Amino acid sequence: MKQSIVFLFVLISIYSFGQSSTISPKNIEKHISYLASDELKGRGTGTKDEQKAAQYIATFFNDLGLQPKGINGFEQPFKANLDTVHVLDARNVVGYLDNGAERTIVIGAHYDHLGEGYQRGSLDQDAKGKIHNGADDNASGVAGVLELARYYAKNGVKENHNFLFICFSAEELGLLGSKFYANNPTIDLTKVNCMLNFDMIGRFDPTKPITVGGWGTSPTWGQVIPPVMQREKMAFKIDSSGAGASDHTSFYTKKIPVLFFFTGVHSDYHRPSDDIALINFAGESQILNAVTGILNELDKLPGRLEYRETAMPMARNASFKVTMGLLLDYSFNGPGIKVDGVSKNRPGETAGIKGGDLILRLGNYTLNTIYDYMGALGKYEKGQTVEAEVQRGAEKLMLKVTF
Repeated sequence: MKQSIVFLFVLISIYSFGQSSTISPKNIEKHISYLASDELKGRGTGTKDEQKAAQYIATFFNDLGLQPKGINGFEQPFKANLDTVHVLDARNVVGYLDNGAERTIVIGAHYDHLGEGYQRGSLDQDAKGKIHNGADDNASGVAGVLELARYYAKNGVKENHNFLFICFSAEELGLLGSKFYANNPTIDLTKVNCMLNFDMIGRFDPTKPITVGGWGTSPTWGQVIPPVMQREKMAFKIDSSGAGASDHTSFYTKKIPVLFFFTGVHSDYHRPSDDIALINFAGESQILNAVTGILNELDKLPGRLEYRETAMPMARNASFKVTMGLLLDYSFNGPGIKVDGVSKNRPGETAGIKGGDLILRLGNYTLNTIYDYMGALGKYEKGQTVEAEVQRGAEKLMLKVTF
């Protein structure tokens, strides 16, 4: 992640755990062992195997006594576009812990993955027919949501916040589930104090820092998080942006402070080898126990968190020399690419591009997919000026973009 600041806290030993363990590695292992088993065949969006995962999550929420906050019980169904032809029946799974509080904290993770390699996204050269179990991506994050739900439902404390626990579908197809929820919420989003997202938290290496994203979305994070991480003896680095290639982005665009927890990309990412044997269950437990410390400190604070806008990030692992500062709608299927948001004082805003615009062409390059856009950016240098063809409603504009 770009422009990260590293905070290292080496107190006694970085390998030791914090004060007390409240979330059990055995429970985490139980969830991941089922969700990432061959029985669920990689939890491809809209498949019967993903539906089994949804039922597992809904049953767990029900057994905890959470309120259903979907449309059909715990489930919030929606249509997910695989491409311009195929539409899938997907569902978010939503449970609510009502403490009668004014404000709510949202805790989420996506539970879909790449199935048997027939949808899209695999980095395996011969993916079709191979089960992509997605143990780290993102059975690990789902296990985190489930165990945080257990902790807050069963800790005998009535917190000063309500908690909404969401497991999203169709993240791998472009954050579709979280975006659908953010646009069709089942609670009042104006009462949401913050959103915490867990995506790939299963490969904790105690010799390396965990990434905490969304740092710049509220000044409160810099006050609350460092003392907790110091107490838990966890090294961490920060990514300031509120937007990125995971579900917190859908809430950040609604002007909600976010946090994103992530243990890093590895050679098994989006490959069949992302399997259960490689998960550090004790390490994930340590992360989640630190998160409960953060949430418990946050729960003590009066009033709403201050929201701050941050710069838009580049795509993960991208190395472009230029950027336009755009947040794109990954679910849009062309023609053109759809702009969801524009970062201030960046080339896109300076050129006059606005949220909702469709960019049909950039210089000599026609844009029909995100990949067309990324390919076009790679052709330009700082200081160059190119023409962008933009559709804004019924109006077609020709705008000058200077990188």
